Amino acid sequence: MSENEGGGREGRRGFLKAAAASAAAVAVGAELLRPEKAAAQSVAWKQAGNNNHVLELQKAVPETAGKVQIDYFGHTAFRITTPAGLTLVFDPWRNDPSGAWGLWFPKEFPKLKVDVGLSTHAHFDHDALDRLEATALLDRVPGTWSFADVTITGVADKHATDAPGWYKWIDAVREFGADPYPPNNPGHLDNVTYLVETGGLRILIWGDNRHNPPDDVWKKWGRVDVLTLPVDGSQHILSYEQANGVVDRLKPKVVIPTHYLAAGTSSTLSTLQTADAWVDAQKASKRLDGPNLALDPASIAGYDRQFLYFGPNVLRG
Repeated sequence: MSENEGGGREGRRGFLKAAAASAAAVAVGAELLRPEKAAAQSVAWKQAGNNNHVLELQKAVPETAGKVQIDYFGHTAFRITTPAGLTLVFDPWRNDPSGAWGLWFPKEFPKLKVDVGLSTHAHFDHDALDRLEATALLDRVPGTWSFADVTITGVADKHATDAPGWYKWIDAVREFGADPYPPNNPGHLDNVTYLVETGGLRILIWGDNRHNPPDDVWKKWGRVDVLTLPVDGSQHILSYEQANGVVDRLKPKVVIPTHYLAAGTSSTLSTLQTADAWVDAQKASKRLDGPNLALDPASIAGYDRQFLYFGPNVLRG
């Protein structure tokens, strides 16, 4: 064999190795571009905006007085705007990328420009942080975070597991070989509630937390002025009795129902129902005529467990 022939064979081998590596890289790239994979990747580098608004907010006085704006995007998704103008979006939703849970939402969550995006837990109907053009993200974060005129305390606990309604969704966890119950639950059944302090109000974003956390969790929440709770007619997350027990223990001035069927936003394939029956059974309730709510300490001073229900009134972008 001549040197040239050997070199030619080595060259061909090198070429084939390079081609195989290139093909593997393409396959990996294609895998990452699949919709269910792409949703897990960071999208911050593609955002059109920048942090100029946050730079201005760094100059804000911590105790800024004024109204706290609450806007409802359906399911458990809220935008809270502090008196200084800081925007926070909680639990943006999406459909399950695997398709296993069906089409809960006929349309995508609107693309929103926001200062801070937050998610309470890693379920598809709470974790579409890629839909937010956010300067900062707090994903299931315990502990205390302060900026401008807001302090947010993340209190770690566990997702509800009773499945008190007719649809025993919790059985799916067992079918996949996992124990859904604490302390052995898989990570997607962890939950972080967020206590938001701004404008003189203490707002508790419940997510899908269980109704019976240990005493140390209740103590961390302390006084709650505005409480969001996931209750619908199918009692998918909390039963009426469980939710009423939470309300009676915390005694908030305002209760805002979440995680219910809202026509045009969520679909009947979710198995959810409206929260009408639960709201109608309360001593003090009001059906709001729009998706926006502005509160301050003076406006709710006389309230005691007043239910404010957005019903079908949902922002769509």
